[in-house]
This record gives sequence, structure tokens and C-alpha cells, in this order.
Amino acid sequence: MRRGNMATPAKRTLVVNGVDGPLALTVSPRARRLSLRLDAGSGEVRVVVPRAVPEAEVTRFVARHAEWLRRRLAALPPARPFHDGAVLPYLGEDHRIRHDPAHRRPVERRDGVFLVGGQPAHLPRRLTDFLRREARRELTGRAHRLAAAIDRRVAGITVRDTRSRWGSCSAAGRLNFSWRLLLAPEPVLDYVVAHEVAHLAEMNHGARFWALVNRLHTDVPAARAWLKVHGAGLHRHG
Repeated sequence: MRRGNMATPAKRTLVVNGVDGPLALTVSPRARRLSLRLDAGSGEVRVVVPRAVPEAEVTRFVARHAEWLRRRLAALPPARPFHDGAVLPYLGEDHRIRHDPAHRRPVERRDGVFLVGGQPAHLPRRLTDFLRREARRELTGRAHRLAAAIDRRVAGITVRDTRSRWGSCSAAGRLNFSWRLLLAPEPVLDYVVAHEVAHLAEMNHGARFWALVNRLHTDVPAARAWLKVHGAGLHRHG
């Protein structure tokens, strides 16, 4: 092992001139080259480093991409934490978050308002848990209905806070979705469900796959365009 190399899998931070704030650094034995990844939710920039790459080389790599990093970070939508008075979309419709410590239910959605009971410190977790459950309910019903329409069966549905994709379909017929789709307009959520259900019949992105997606959803181009423009903003809530 050479002195100055980053030879073992680890997580640490790196400060580089010209870049605001520290960068999260991950040394990975699987990485073949240096790469930069921006988490749209947290705004964290992560540098993935192959094993045994000298730290000086990592610093030079980041410095070469400093302007790109600044542009990407500047383009991020503002963070929108969950707190009393904040506005949160639900199927594209804005709702106001209201904290009421005397409210008996952990969370209730009523007349354009999320009523959250309990201690103020518990509000973000309670609201996130509620949204995950609601997302699972909405996505499950829609997925099973669309699957039945093409004579396919959904083996199972998982809802997570995924960052890299809105949905996926396994070869075994299990569908995975981001709970944050619940924040998007209803036609956008429906498009992602249609996309993944279509994979139950076509595990590719060929012509037959897209013909099936368009059969299951009435305006695929508009939904895809919305996600391209506004998708990153969904990760800034919470």
C-alpha cells in the first residue's frame, strides 16, 4: 500500500478549493473510475473512489469538475422540510401542514390540510410514515388494476424512498416504487405505475413495451416531461 493512497472501503469527507462545503467520499473496491454523484434530496455531493487511488488525484479530479458541481447545486430546488405551516403536495394538490398537539390521530388529511398530532419533534417522522402508507395504498390498487387489464399478476409491491429511479420491476414480477410519487400529479403517478406494469409483459424498452405503456396511460409524453422538469423537487420535501 502506497502512502497517501485511499486503499480500504471507507466513508469520509474531502475539502477542495473552489467547492463550497465538504464532499462525502466513498472508497469502493467495485469502482473502476472516479465519479461524482449528487443526491437531489439532501444536496450531498459524493465522490466515489476506486481502491488505491492517491488522495491528490481525487482532489485534482474534483477541482476539474468544480464548475459543474456549482451549476448542479445551484439548480437544485430549495429544501422543503416538514414543519407546521409548510405546504406539501398530495397527488399534485397543495396541502398545508398543521401541528395540533391535542389531535388524537398521528396524522389526518382533511380539507387540504395535514393535521399532525403529538410532539413537534415527531412531526416529520409521523408525516413521512403516513405518506409511505398512503403511497403504498394508492400504488398497490392502481398496479393490480392495470396488471389485470393486460392479464398479468403482480407478485408483490415494495415502497421505499428511492433516489435513482421512480419505479422498477423484477424478473419475478415484484414492483418497487418511490413513495414520493404520491407528491406528484395523479397522471404522473399513473404513468410510472403503467411503465412498471408494462414490464410484467415486456422486460425491455422496445417498441412493444412502449406500445403497451401507451395503451395503459393516455399521455405518456406529458408525464415524462413533468418528471424531467419537476422530479428533483419531489426529493426536496421532508
